[in-house]
Amino acid sequence: MKQRTIDTQHTTTRGIVRFASIAALVVTAIVAAPRAAHAQRPVTPPRVPQQIAVEPGNEPFFVGHATGTQNYVCLPSGAGVAYQLFTPEATLFDDIGKQLTTHFFSPNLNPNPGLDAKELGAIRATWEDSRDTSTVWAKANASATFATNPEFVKQGAVAWLLLEVVGHQDGPRGGDRLSETTFIQRLNTLGGLAPSTGCASTTDIGTEAFMPYRADYFFFRHENK
Repeated sequence: MKQRTIDTQHTTTRGIVRFASIAALVVTAIVAAPRAAHAQRPVTPPRVPQQIAVEPGNEPFFVGHATGTQNYVCLPSGAGVAYQLFTPEATLFDDIGKQLTTHFFSPNLNPNPGLDAKELGAIRATWEDSRDTSTVWAKANASATFATNPEFVKQGAVAWLLLEVVGHQDGPRGGDRLSETTFIQRLNTLGGLAPSTGCASTTDIGTEAFMPYRADYFFFRHENK
């Protein structure tokens, strides 16, 4: 009877351990599955005007939904004054609201090989990855506005852009999520244009305006990367 009790306890213990192991594997699979699916979700940009299409040989691999401001300052312009953009200030999020990158202007600290020496230190649109701090700098090559492409760009929205990456830098610990980026498209814009008032005369010089905007940024890299 005693031996029978010991066997029963041993069998029960093994059953508990086995059940716990299976449960752990199931939980791991449940948690990992959505992540894997999210990681493998294809990135598909919308149709765009021809002038901002990315050249063949590049594929989209990353997209962020930006919320922030386009920041302007009133400065002399020709015989008068006008608002000039001095930096965007935005955060890019994924589809479930997780922060991906920050976006702003900064000096290009690591130009791509073969570019003119003047590119070092040039102020460029910048994206820094929030996870691994890899960074890319890009310049605008082409744009589409409401005036030129009203079927794509909404009235009152900043232009859709094609930007070419002119510099990149890995994070201090080797992070490289953005490092292979070749082109970036700014699409699906809302708001962000400079205001129509507040910069009319020399007395307005120095006036700043922070204009809310939203946009989708699509990142491209060479195919087969």
